[in-house]
Amino acid sequence: MEGDLWKKWRGIFNPGFNSTYLMSLARGIVKETDQFCKNLEGLAQTRALFRMKDLTDNLTMDVIGRVVMNAQLSSQTHDNPLVNGLRMQVKWLTFGADINPFARYNPMRPLIHWYNSNRMNKYITRVIDNRVCELNDRDSQARQASKSILDLVLASYLSERSSKELSDLDQTFKRFTMNQIKLFLFSGHDTTSSTICYIFYVLTTNPDILDQVRLEHDKVFGPDPRKASDLIAADPYLLNQLHYTTAVIKEVLRLYPAVSGTRYGERGFDVVDDTGRHFPTQNFLVWDIGQAIQRDPTYWPRPDDFVPERWLVSPGDALHPIKGAYRPFSHGPRNCIGQELAMIEMKVIMVLVARRFNITLGYESLDRVKQSKGITTVYGERGYQVQRAQPQGDLPCFADVLSASNRDS
Repeated sequence: MEGDLWKKWRGIFNPGFNSTYLMSLARGIVKETDQFCKNLEGLAQTRALFRMKDLTDNLTMDVIGRVVMNAQLSSQTHDNPLVNGLRMQVKWLTFGADINPFARYNPMRPLIHWYNSNRMNKYITRVIDNRVCELNDRDSQARQASKSILDLVLASYLSERSSKELSDLDQTFKRFTMNQIKLFLFSGHDTTSSTICYIFYVLTTNPDILDQVRLEHDKVFGPDPRKASDLIAADPYLLNQLHYTTAVIKEVLRLYPAVSGTRYGERGFDVVDDTGRHFPTQNFLVWDIGQAIQRDPTYWPRPDDFVPERWLVSPGDALHPIKGAYRPFSHGPRNCIGQELAMIEMKVIMVLVARRFNITLGYESLDRVKQSKGITTVYGERGYQVQRAQPQGDLPCFADVLSASNRDS
């Protein structure tokens, strides 16, 4: 999507991803995170080894479903056709890197893609049509209760029509809306899920940082972690007081960015390096890789160390980040539209999990099960990034429920 068409649709969805509006949806994020905590409690009771990425994938999918569509996908508790279709679609994607030609040119791929697209389109179309009916019913309780991003999109569409009726929703608008929702589900759930995994990875491997996170949460939400859900739901702006927690999230995104971006080059647009050399981009695809610049010692003191304090110091301090060197959500008008949602979501998860559970890594147990041999670390890290930027092995973990006594000890 390019030019005026992209600007139009970005403008339609932008209000729904405004931080103030997203704060009004925090109650739904809390509900989905409460279910995530219930799942952790069940795993803690059995002392079962689990892959954190599986849990966070379901959590982030449910959050996006609730925030974007006001739909309870409930993928954390049972199968959902939209979620299943999306995941199967991802598995059947190819990026031209398959060595096996039978995998790379599998004749079944177009059929599988068609089948999954049809499943997803039917589900999202049903959600849109149901919401249209509710918006047309002025007495509907759902009309008053829902504040999803889809509602804002439909309201924007309605405001541009003279009939003030949505019953004749045109197919072009419906198709574009449906495609945008699929894009949010695909790109938003996987990237945020990987970042949440790395938050747990960092807190597990840096107990001093975990202690400081817990102290901040005690200060803002009080000593009883089970009251935090109600407190956030009642006043989500409490999350803005979590300065150290926010710094931890930003440092995770610096060291383990979950996505990179590409742009088409064009005549007259050059990439200029620090020495002033110009690199024309015409006929090239420019790939913006966060891992490269965000660990570059030219711009970052102690580039490979986890230092949340760099996000808390004042400008002029040697640790203070240089403008333009931090780009986990990209820069410019095409930056990530969902970055505010991701930040709110990660803060909620940290508040509701960090003081209730002790997460420990299960790589050694997984090695024994799989009888792994050979190299298991990269630059000294066991949870190094693989494939779509998730931790190796999808972060195998154990969970323990914390009581007040064993937490203080």
